[in-house]
Amino acid sequence: MERERHSFKITDGDAGKRLDKYLVERLPKEFSRAHIQKLISGGHIILDGTVGRNSHKLCVGETVDVTIPAPVASFMEPEDIPLKIVYEDGELLVVNKPADMVVHPAPGNYNGTLVNALLYHCKNLSGIGGISKPGIVHRIDKGTSGLLLVAKTDRAHAALAKQFKDKTIRRVYIALVKGKVELDTGSVDLPIGRSPKDRKKMAVKFEDSKDAVTTYKVLERFDGATMLELVLGTGRTHQIRVHMLYIGHPIVGDEKYGYKDSIGRPALHAKTIGFIHPKTGKYMEFSSELPDDMLKLIKDKRG
Repeated sequence: MERERHSFKITDGDAGKRLDKYLVERLPKEFSRAHIQKLISGGHIILDGTVGRNSHKLCVGETVDVTIPAPVASFMEPEDIPLKIVYEDGELLVVNKPADMVVHPAPGNYNGTLVNALLYHCKNLSGIGGISKPGIVHRIDKGTSGLLLVAKTDRAHAALAKQFKDKTIRRVYIALVKGKVELDTGSVDLPIGRSPKDRKKMAVKFEDSKDAVTTYKVLERFDGATMLELVLGTGRTHQIRVHMLYIGHPIVGDEKYGYKDSIGRPALHAKTIGFIHPKTGKYMEFSSELPDDMLKLIKDKRG
């Protein structure tokens, strides 16, 4: 794919502005400041023939040349792994990830990931996420099933990432949690950070943490468990799992956060995702059915 290029000449009205802030104003709106700073640090933005710096104060007459890199080739091998594709066009895909699939390669999981499957299926994926995460705009845990957005182009990736940052992506989950949730609806607004006791886990913390909001609605109550619909107001690592544990209702089967069950994984499914399409500007929303293991678990709880 050809690279996208832009060129700007600095005028009196823009003199004195920081390079990164100026480009936020001039490039298409889907290019966030963080994305632009990555382009600058990657040497893709040239100022009068030299590599630019984020903090550079612009001067009248300077020329800013921007090159948006084409999607990068990955070092990983494509693998012919079946994908459950809910939607696909030239900009993006919506895939329904099974619970036992890792999203992208990491130590101990270099093959059999969603990325390996995507590389086989797609000719191009966006490169913004890095060489090990082509196309990956966001992720869900290995043990969680459900819908995931994948970007084919850098432009789509930047636009979708901005929607995640602005908290305008609609994400709805279904979960079975331990115990009887008394209130029909509720909200957990508690910050989350790295657990001081176990660096592989997250926890509700009030220092070195980020805001996190999860709202829930009771769908059905069973003997010893409750089925909830949960909506993410933010997208922190393990957010639903940590918030449910904190209020005394850990996810059924979530061994990492203290509640094992025969399902063998957290009973958590990313059911619905809604977003503004980066090219058409239209709102799109997709939903998926609960996987068989969760349906069986619900049947057993009812019985």
